[in-house]
Amino acid sequence: MKYQNHPYTYVGNVHLLVKDLHRSMTFYKEVIGFTILEQTEKKAALSADGKTVLLTIEQPEVIIEKQPRTTGLYHFALLLPTRADLGNVLLHLLQSGYPLQGASNHGVSEAIYLGDPDGNGIEIYADTPEEEWIWQDNHVQMITESMDAEGVLASRISDTWNGLPVGTVMGHIHLHVSDLVKAEEFYIKVLGFDVVLRYGAQALFISTGNYHHHIGLNTWAGVGAPAPTKNSLGLKTFTLHYPAIETLQTALANLKELGAYLTEDNGSYITQDPSGNVIRLYV
Repeated sequence: MKYQNHPYTYVGNVHLLVKDLHRSMTFYKEVIGFTILEQTEKKAALSADGKTVLLTIEQPEVIIEKQPRTTGLYHFALLLPTRADLGNVLLHLLQSGYPLQGASNHGVSEAIYLGDPDGNGIEIYADTPEEEWIWQDNHVQMITESMDAEGVLASRISDTWNGLPVGTVMGHIHLHVSDLVKAEEFYIKVLGFDVVLRYGAQALFISTGNYHHHIGLNTWAGVGAPAPTKNSLGLKTFTLHYPAIETLQTALANLKELGAYLTEDNGSYITQDPSGNVIRLYV
């Protein structure tokens, strides 16, 4: 996908902690359509193309139920190559009987929403044609209307379900944060993103290269919401891929100047935002 590739900074692997690895693997294979790329007794790496890890699920030795009204994952979003692929996924989900949480037209995209067995939010979406996105003063217009489900279903070119299409990528991630001002300063001034939409005083959408959003940030869990306890169900880390060593080095220098937590780990760098969301930084 154009905006989930060089020369943009974009979201890669999302790493979740789950209560029951076998249950989650069954869900992500049979309902969502991932393939298992790697598997151990307590961890599995999931892929759409058999090469790229988009989602890692892990069952810790001790797992803690996620407390309500904490920071962390709102949803991760899988971007499909075409509207026809979205129609295929929608038909499969309807036939599976798995409960959906919603289906929306956002102007820039059409999206299906559901939750995994641990309550982790999932969006599966397809972008509308880029030339139809409406921009004003470097801000994109996004709406929330009911999705034309019949139109999406009619767009499919096959009734056969073969799992997620090979071109599926991690389109974006949406996070609960405790303070939107601090989050904006961190992701914009430190990590190098741009604001593309302000949703009142409670949500912010940011990206690189004028994508409609690579990251969503909101305070819907409450201003001042605490970070979840370690080993709580939900988000463990997510990855940001930088397009060049120079852009990554700029972000690392900004993190050091800020005095933010930063450590190197096997070729990547680990930091966390002001709300405790842990991020891996790669080139």
